[in-house]
Amino acid sequence: MFPEYRELITSLKNNDHHFTRLFDQHNALDQKIKNMEEGIEMATHVEIETLKREKLQIKDELYAVLKKASSA
Repeated sequence: MFPEYRELITSLKNNDHHFTRLFDQHNALDQKIKNMEEGIEMATHVEIETLKREKLQIKDELYAVLKKASSA
């Protein structure tokens, strides 16, 4: 995710608790969705789609933080 910001992501993960929380939350949702799609965890199609929308919203927040930090 966002390979062009790899160094900035590392820096923010070490210095910005809000960014770290969002980043970890995004990764946890990604794994949960994968588990559901693979049948490891039971879920309906609607539940999976809801989690995907939540993950996308977090990704948008992460991108906004990255854009702001990169222009600072």
